[in-house]
Amino acid sequence: MNRVQVGENVRRILAELPRGVRLEAACKTRSPSEVQQAVDAGVEILGENYVREAAGKFHLIKGSFRRHFIGHLQRNKVKKALGLFDLIESLDSISLAEEISKRSASLSITAECLIEVNSAREKNKSGIYPEETLDFARKVSGFGNILVRGLMTMGPLTEDPEELRPYFRQTRELFEKLKQMRIRGCRMEILSMGMSSSYRTAVSEGANLVRVGTAIFGPREN
Repeated sequence: MNRVQVGENVRRILAELPRGVRLEAACKTRSPSEVQQAVDAGVEILGENYVREAAGKFHLIKGSFRRHFIGHLQRNKVKKALGLFDLIESLDSISLAEEISKRSASLSITAECLIEVNSAREKNKSGIYPEETLDFARKVSGFGNILVRGLMTMGPLTEDPEELRPYFRQTRELFEKLKQMRIRGCRMEILSMGMSSSYRTAVSEGANLVRVGTAIFGPREN
């Protein structure tokens, strides 16, 4: 997709999103040139699935933007991820929280994270099941050097975004419950839901961060 199309797509989506909803460009496999076009058009958050890919790409992008990790984070990649990303959207286990806390302490930083909710309870996907999310939030917020800033969910793969509505709604309800609980070290500020085909449905269910790739850059070639 050429520069004009990427820019037009970004501007169209930004104009469509309600006030308070932020656009994150999902950049997996996208070239630095493509990502630069998105940043130039107004994207302020870049999401990457792989630490190694991000390390080879971020330093080539000019401009001001936040860096989010949106893939499954392996424990042996935590130290490098903390040096690259402003926010980890996929906190999905106690063991990962322990590693993040330990590495953050050694770097004298506080790692900002979202808890990934496996809202459809899919066995082949990462994330905390909805019924376990509140207890998980209590536990991980007790670790030093971690600040939980919200929740993220994906939902099952489907061509009909309306089929995702119940999963988005349940995640938003968990988000609201956690906000009311006022757990120390757990600030419910970010609700990351929705991708290219489903961000409109996610926004209508309360998302304030949407992760969009194809609708910005076009279909991946590989």
